[in-house]
Amino acid sequence: MADNNRGGSSTNEITYYLNVENAKILAFCIVCGFVMYHGVLHLKYGNDSCKWLLSDGRFPGYNTWQPYGCMMHKYTKIHARRCMHYIYYWGEQNHITFLGDSRIRQLYFEFVNLLSLKRVDEHKAHQNLHFEDKKISVTADFLWHPMVNSSMYDVYKNWLMAEKSSRPNLLITGSATWSIKQFNASEEAVKNFELNLTMILPYILKLKDSTQIIWMLQDPVDESKLYPNRSMITNQQVDAYNKMAIDILGGSEAKLWSSSRLVAQGIHDNSVLDGLHISKSALQLDLQMLLNMYCNDHMNHNDGTCCRVPDSVTSIQIITAAFFLVCLVSAIAMFLYRRKIRRNGSKARADTGIRNGRSYITSKDKTWPDTVYEIMVCLGKLGLIMAYTFLCDRTNFFMKENKYYTHVNFLLPFAYLMILGFFFTENTDQTQVLHRDQTDEWKGWMQLVIMIYHLTGASKVLPIYMHIRVLVSAYLFLTGYGHFSYFWNKTDYSVQRYCQNSCNVRCCGWYDFQYYVEVMFRLNFLVVVLCFVMNRPYQFYYFVPLVSFWFTVVYLTMAIWPRISAASCDGSNLHYLYMVIKFIILTTVITLFFMSEVLFEKVFLMRPIKALFVRSDDSLHEWRFRWALDRYSVVYGMVFAFGYHLLLKKGIIADNHNKSLFSTGITLSLTVLGFIGLGSYALFSFMCKNKSECNDTHSYLVALPLISYVTVRNLVGWVRTRYSSFFAWFGKISLELFIAQYHIWLAADTYGVLVLMPTYPVLNVIVTSFIFICASHEISKITAVLTNYLVPKEGKALLRNCIIFFMIMLPVSISKGVLTF
Repeated sequence: MADNNRGGSSTNEITYYLNVENAKILAFCIVCGFVMYHGVLHLKYGNDSCKWLLSDGRFPGYNTWQPYGCMMHKYTKIHARRCMHYIYYWGEQNHITFLGDSRIRQLYFEFVNLLSLKRVDEHKAHQNLHFEDKKISVTADFLWHPMVNSSMYDVYKNWLMAEKSSRPNLLITGSATWSIKQFNASEEAVKNFELNLTMILPYILKLKDSTQIIWMLQDPVDESKLYPNRSMITNQQVDAYNKMAIDILGGSEAKLWSSSRLVAQGIHDNSVLDGLHISKSALQLDLQMLLNMYCNDHMNHNDGTCCRVPDSVTSIQIITAAFFLVCLVSAIAMFLYRRKIRRNGSKARADTGIRNGRSYITSKDKTWPDTVYEIMVCLGKLGLIMAYTFLCDRTNFFMKENKYYTHVNFLLPFAYLMILGFFFTENTDQTQVLHRDQTDEWKGWMQLVIMIYHLTGASKVLPIYMHIRVLVSAYLFLTGYGHFSYFWNKTDYSVQRYCQNSCNVRCCGWYDFQYYVEVMFRLNFLVVVLCFVMNRPYQFYYFVPLVSFWFTVVYLTMAIWPRISAASCDGSNLHYLYMVIKFIILTTVITLFFMSEVLFEKVFLMRPIKALFVRSDDSLHEWRFRWALDRYSVVYGMVFAFGYHLLLKKGIIADNHNKSLFSTGITLSLTVLGFIGLGSYALFSFMCKNKSECNDTHSYLVALPLISYVTVRNLVGWVRTRYSSFFAWFGKISLELFIAQYHIWLAADTYGVLVLMPTYPVLNVIVTSFIFICASHEISKITAVLTNYLVPKEGKALLRNCIIFFMIMLPVSISKGVLTF
């Protein structure tokens, strides 16, 4: 059949090759290519991110500096002082010296004023300056030596002869303009500069064990603004001195700081009137680069990867890597063995797949070797994806950059994706309210918007932040709606029925336990694997713990006696009242937990479940914040589902057709009210003053935009029966997209952006997005296959697998201190 399609037309030929499986193969090849490309870069130029920070970068926007290949944290006064304190606490000194001319002096004053609690007035001083703050154990000196001459030589010589403890641990130096001015830009002055710097070079080499030396290349001057007595300081002269410094110090232990020069060239700041000195904006960026170089490896700033050594690999990560390696090698060996059998003409069913005239293999037909092979292939593929994930976000092999928000950066991809989604709109045979195609579409476009939000760092824009909060709430609303509907319509309690029929025991407490385990496995499989591979706590991937918790709440609400379903309500109308009472009790319990922080902490800090809700700093704050923000969203979904099924039961509405749910007048009125509801929440998001105020109100108001959207989307028949296949495709893998973006699309635990193609930001986003989407689709496929094997329908096999899982987790829990009391 495939051959016929291929031969039919050129269009069929194209569509035959353009499919998701071939896209994954292409993505794998692209990854291999970038691994080789970055490997060559590291072999040739090294992977020292400090060198990247000090050598190159660009301006992605107005006066915003992006270093080449790494992320730069913005140090405030608090962060800078904390850095100095930490460095001293760990046994190192903070003795920083600025050696040079008036430009170096400017940087000194900028540094001192960021650290000092009192303003230090900047003044023109052709003398040495000193600053000390004993509270944070920092000493900063400025030594006035504007030319590279014998006086500067003596400074280095004296340091070398002194004790190591009296030497600075960081030296920032540079010189040129004073020499150009004093010697009227003569060639002899350049030769003297070369000779004197060459004489100082041996001392620089000998100081490498105690002092980190940075030579700051000279910034260009604005020749049109120079005073007449400085007219000889031309950019040609500045470049000559810089070239000389590069030639002499290029192979030495001193670090050449050239990115400051790029900052001065690209900055938009006209505050400097003399054309010589560094502008305020450029000084601020220079100081941020300096502090990132000095502090990042001592601090725990996720958005500062420049000059930071990656976390060391743990024993659990090594064991996990070994496990995946064994699976991959086993899969390859089994593949080669099966291929050899096929070549020898074997008729083994596991290899030919032909069963009694059928050309496919069902799960019941598969032999034990078939099952092992399929599991090994899935785990081998997952191991390759995890290796790429680790390489992206736990090493410096691939580069990372800071996020940069502008309205254009956010709105342009948003508009483009919305247009694509509407372009691929088509009819569906499903007519129910919130049918599967529609919920997949909803999840899809929400996930794409959330991805744009994360990529561009739009959380700083309050209206966008609040609308994203609605989208997260919508996921939980659909969790409540979908799972309530499943239990409401469910009459086959699989594990209970199995126990009664096969084991002759009553398992009334196992209310459709297999369904619960299957959903929990699908939700948590990727996150659990990432916790092992990336050495991150479970709560780090906050969305999955949140959805898992609220799904458990839905399950317990429906499982606790009296068990209520559509069938039970047919037998007694009192069951509708019982369901309402359950909703009231559930809402009351949630409210009590919200109002009593003591109760909340006492429950969620109990061992061993504590490990599921705290971050790496053993804090429950993040979980309480996320939990409280959407504490009623699942209840809204359950109540809406209950009301919807009640209206269906009573015949008030019928959705088994493609017409509107109500008469034209009522439908139009409710649709208008729906748009008003959506607009009202949008207005609220613009009017609330800060995030704290908005978050406090969000859990109560979020029902308005959710119900309004469902109303607008479902009342009109032709709207309800059309959906975007583009969005629905992404909706089917929305969970994998949400989790995988942490490490293989974003970077530095979502604080930055992964960079495979430096200096080409738009093309980089396209390439990384393609790889990320293909990887997410494959993870979804792997999860589905493994679910069939690891969460079997048979009660005994399911119980066995659960016991094996807890036995595996037991030593891990003990090693992490989870089970200690």
